[in-house]
Amino acid sequence: MALIESISIPLGTTMPHFKLNDANGTSFDSDDLFIDSKGLLVAFTCNHCPYAIAVWPRLIDLAEHAQELDIATVAINPNINPDYSEDSAEKMAEKVDEWDMGLPYLVDQEQSTAKAFKAQCTPDIYLFDANQKLVYHGRIDDNWKDPSKVTKEELKEAINALAAGTDINPDQKPTMGCSIKWC
Repeated sequence: MALIESISIPLGTTMPHFKLNDANGTSFDSDDLFIDSKGLLVAFTCNHCPYAIAVWPRLIDLAEHAQELDIATVAINPNINPDYSEDSAEKMAEKVDEWDMGLPYLVDQEQSTAKAFKAQCTPDIYLFDANQKLVYHGRIDDNWKDPSKVTKEELKEAINALAAGTDINPDQKPTMGCSIKWC
């Protein structure tokens, strides 16, 4: 496990287009995710990384919160690697059921979407506005390890600001996690 941080990406960057399937073969096109939406939350994540596992419940809760504010969410697994069987599409489908996810969890089999986004780690979090411009790229909150010790929920604040049409704090701390398992 190599701990790394997400890289700085300029706010206002246009979201790369993607078309990916979930573990059951249902196709999702990024353009369609913006229909009737104020924005899109994109989380590169996986099943095995301890950092990703620790924040999955918060990510699922934030996806529900965002949906109530007309912001869509999608999780993307770029770790489809034979050395990490826990991240296989079959295991992803099991996690969707186990965690009762209300958001699409997509397979980035070729890792091309993660590369287009310049994703570095799991999790790596991006929030785009309705014009598909990056408005937030950073951590979920200030304590990945212990949710009871969170004092600042940066991603939730950004989601709320996007939904309200107010300014999002440009002081964004990088997320950290396991490196993506590049093939």
